[in-house]
Amino acid sequence: MSRLFLFLAALAAVIGMGAALRAVRSGATRGTEPRIGARGPDVVATTSFIADLARNVGGERVRVTALMGPGVDPHLFKASEGDVTRLGEADLTLYGGLHLEGRMSEVLERLSERGVPCVAVTSGVPPGRLIRSGPGGTPDPHVWHDVSLWMEAARTVRDALSRVDPAGADGYATRCEAYLAELARLDAEARDRLRAVPRERRVLVTAHDAFAYFGRAYDVEVRGIQGISTVAEAGVRDIREVADLIARRRIPAIFVESSVSPRVIESLQAAVQARGFEVAIGEALLSDALGDPGTQEGTYVGMIRHNVAAILRGLRPGGEDP
Repeated sequence: MSRLFLFLAALAAVIGMGAALRAVRSGATRGTEPRIGARGPDVVATTSFIADLARNVGGERVRVTALMGPGVDPHLFKASEGDVTRLGEADLTLYGGLHLEGRMSEVLERLSERGVPCVAVTSGVPPGRLIRSGPGGTPDPHVWHDVSLWMEAARTVRDALSRVDPAGADGYATRCEAYLAELARLDAEARDRLRAVPRERRVLVTAHDAFAYFGRAYDVEVRGIQGISTVAEAGVRDIREVADLIARRRIPAIFVESSVSPRVIESLQAAVQARGFEVAIGEALLSDALGDPGTQEGTYVGMIRHNVAAILRGLRPGGEDP
């Protein structure tokens, strides 16, 4: 019985993240010999938008599984026994990195140490373009909300697929270039459309601070009630400060997120009303996960377009969507 089989069997028997981590620490190391051949690689992606990226670059040559579906918050996600097994069996695991998958990060690192190819799609983003916060300069992981940075992630996925599957490298390069051209058009489109919102009203208020990259890229002021991770709770002071801002500047809408409880935004709306101003709750934005498969919002390109359109309808005078 191979050492790899013993390793995977031990992982499959684990239930819960703590036990999974103990199993990974004691597991065997996978060999580095080519295992794919003509069939193409099996890829596991932690989130739906990373899975979409892998499908665009990999095409029909790759088989992609996403651990997290629509509406799942990656900050709080806890891998199941089956998830750990899939990670151990994959030819390549793609994850966000920068502590996006907070409760999974150490398991992914241990798998990588044991020879399971694990690549953070944000690893190709230049450090100088990362947004950092807090006294320790913690990097914000939500880079996909800046389309130009997601283009760097596409190149990282291309290179990762080519390393594990050299026979498919030409195809990965061709599909990546086509997708990069599509993303460049999307980036310009988002910037042009958001200029329709007057600057004084171009303020995006959401439950947690997931849109800092979006704001920097598209000239939108962003205020999140919680921090960059939903693990942190919003305090009364946070809500009071944002409510004062909304009432003072008469911002017409605030936004819930598809993967975050609406309670914080509903509390904020009530606090604004108590200050004598009526603020609407706009359409749900897609922050940490794509929409349902088979819908426009179920793709990365569709997610960006949905968010831009929702923001326009909420903040533009008259709610027009040009």
